[in-house]
Amino acid sequence: MNMSDTAPPIPMAAPLTRHTRQARIVWGSRVVTVGGGAPVRVQSMTNTDTVDAIGTAIQVKELAQAGSEFVRITVNTPEAAQAVPYIREQLDRMGENVPLVGDFHYNGHRLLTEYPDCAQALSKYRINPGNVGKGDKRDRQFGQMIEAAVRWDKAVRIGVNWGSLDQELLASLMNANGRRSVPWDARQVMYEALITSAIESARRAEEMGLRGEQIILSCKVSGVQDLIAVYRELARRCDYALHLGLTEAGMGTKGIVASTTALSILLQEGIGDTIRVSLTPQPGEARTQEVVVASEILQALGLRAFVPSVTACPGCGRTTSTTFQELAKQIDDYLRAQMPVWRLRYPGVEKLKVAVMGCIVNGPGESKHADIGISLPGTGEAPAAPVFIDGEKALTLRGEHIAQEFQTIVENYIARRFGGATQEVL
Repeated sequence: MNMSDTAPPIPMAAPLTRHTRQARIVWGSRVVTVGGGAPVRVQSMTNTDTVDAIGTAIQVKELAQAGSEFVRITVNTPEAAQAVPYIREQLDRMGENVPLVGDFHYNGHRLLTEYPDCAQALSKYRINPGNVGKGDKRDRQFGQMIEAAVRWDKAVRIGVNWGSLDQELLASLMNANGRRSVPWDARQVMYEALITSAIESARRAEEMGLRGEQIILSCKVSGVQDLIAVYRELARRCDYALHLGLTEAGMGTKGIVASTTALSILLQEGIGDTIRVSLTPQPGEARTQEVVVASEILQALGLRAFVPSVTACPGCGRTTSTTFQELAKQIDDYLRAQMPVWRLRYPGVEKLKVAVMGCIVNGPGESKHADIGISLPGTGEAPAAPVFIDGEKALTLRGEHIAQEFQTIVENYIARRFGGATQEVL
């Protein structure tokens, strides 16, 4: 079938662009930009006891090396606040300059006021308007936290969560809704309460002297459709940079699928400037899994590149036992493990595409589309695996050591192609 010369071209799929204010997170002489056309940033959070400064610093470094560009830590007690400067100091000694975000609830106004070293060591504060206080105390205690951010020139994420929503605001909106001729659905009132709390808090912060470029908003819920609805409306009604995340996403496959579904739809619509995947770690699972998933979401959408991608077939009756599966995992694990060093040594290596295919049906074609690929022999086929480099067949590997030989070829290819001048990537 020939395409008509007059047929319209198929449009390329690409995320929409939403124009937001550009937020700036500053620490020392360094600046990370968020929103306003900057790359969508990955954030994570430790699950250590912040009082354990060494243990927390180690986990922060692990998260940063996995690709997290901000790491949030709990600051909930005077002892935790006192530990924050030591965590920052320990990270600096380890050569890890990732920005630290302080997570404050209930007593943040006291901790930021009484422990100025903590306030200075952090790069950003997370404030939840739903639990800064009640009645007259709410405005005063919220104000104390904003005053600290202004004093120390810190960015603030005003993070509303439907599990800890301002009950006075919600009650007020419920009462107003009851007087409507056609009342809203209760869920719609909840949406409105989330959005109103976030935007009004941001405007109050600006009135107190916090610049718009220092403010990031979030309205987190735990339902996929709820999150999509809330963020579409939040994006329509403000131009602040937005942090995305499905709160309490869950464990394992459920958490990964739910977060990926919600975040991908919003990111494709141009909504979201930082993201976090809030996974419940499975027993024995590394905390860094949430960073891997967040990075993979952005990479799959074509918004960022963090690690070389490995294309591998799912396997079928033609593939040889587990040979290609083991090779694909070996290559993928190796590439991820090397990235903390390679980001500096081989700029651009994160865009490398590798193919590890199980048989000759689609193997050669996929390998040609990759930068470097291998097509392993299928069941009953001769043990000969062609290797393709830059779209051309370069050689054929044979025998029992195909996996080891292919990894060496990949290593040499990376060194040859990306081994130029080093640069610092932020």
